[in-house]
Amino acid sequence: MKSKVYFIDLRTTYKENLPGKIGRLLDTAGLSEAIKERDLVAVKLHFGELGNTAFIRPVFIRKIVQSIRSHGGIPFLTDCNTLYAGTRSDAPNHHATAISNGFAYSVVNAPVIIADGLRGRSEITVAIDQKRFKKVFIGSEIIHADSLLSAAHFKGHELSGFGGTIKNLGMGCASRRGKLAQHSTVAPKIKRKKCEGCGDCISHCSQQAISLIKEKAVIDKKRCIGCGECIIICPNSAIQIQWDQDIPVFMENMVEYTMGVLQNKKDRALFINFITDVSPACDCMDHNDAPIVRDIGMVASKDPVAIDQASADLVNKERALEGSCLKTNIKPGEDKFKGIYPKVNWEIQLDYAEKIGLGNRAYELIAI
Repeated sequence: MKSKVYFIDLRTTYKENLPGKIGRLLDTAGLSEAIKERDLVAVKLHFGELGNTAFIRPVFIRKIVQSIRSHGGIPFLTDCNTLYAGTRSDAPNHHATAISNGFAYSVVNAPVIIADGLRGRSEITVAIDQKRFKKVFIGSEIIHADSLLSAAHFKGHELSGFGGTIKNLGMGCASRRGKLAQHSTVAPKIKRKKCEGCGDCISHCSQQAISLIKEKAVIDKKRCIGCGECIIICPNSAIQIQWDQDIPVFMENMVEYTMGVLQNKKDRALFINFITDVSPACDCMDHNDAPIVRDIGMVASKDPVAIDQASADLVNKERALEGSCLKTNIKPGEDKFKGIYPKVNWEIQLDYAEKIGLGNRAYELIAI
């Protein structure tokens, strides 16, 4: 059976503006069924790295908040801290970045709560018993929330081909340890040339897995739990992720984490993708290149697989914009994401998500 994906374009009239259309899209897609009176509703989004401007506009998020409140829900905006050392790697900087990018309470009418705590270690272990992981580590406030609304900016991504609902949930809701597990099968590594032997990592390691040998930090892989806190603590960027996963494994990891996020949200989650400012790379970058296609619109669904499939199809139906990074696959019907990342098969994530029961790739697109 095909899943329903609802679509709005960006055309407006004096009778209905774009926020009004977004509200109608959410209601049609089943927002009232996903939340109950007095539910604490996690609105999972990406606040954007400082310097990036492609993320979802705060005024659109304000409309989502308003719609949730109109159905009796109590919304909060959330994301988990990053694994890399950027402007969102701990809760204070993450919160400050969110405000700098326009997600202040006075704008969006909802508080920002970083789901995995001060340094990304506030997590809930969720048993999933899948091929890659038996258990996953999810930001605690995501799990504790009664309902979930994923608001994803649909764009290209250097590891998964594109980033949409599945990446917003699977990678975005993982704690630091969860993010590390998806990217790497072993402990972080020390760049000896960069290590100055300051000992900061030693004092912050909860497992006493780091020591100094000949004035250089060394990680005991048997003791390391992969929390990734040392990566952020190091003042010299001497501790780094081991990017040793091949792309198919990474995508399957991400999909299994999405399963963990949604495990206690059966019939209590709704997904919306903003297919606007479709940049070539992730909003984690401190910049964004020119969009690869025109702004298309927004889609909403209760199926995380169908909504990403529909979003990819809508992008690929377009002609590439002149002046973008695309040099191949520029015609309507050609795969824009494979034009950017020819070695990345983005369909792997959707195939695997369908296989483990997260949703269906077959969908009915309903324009409203």
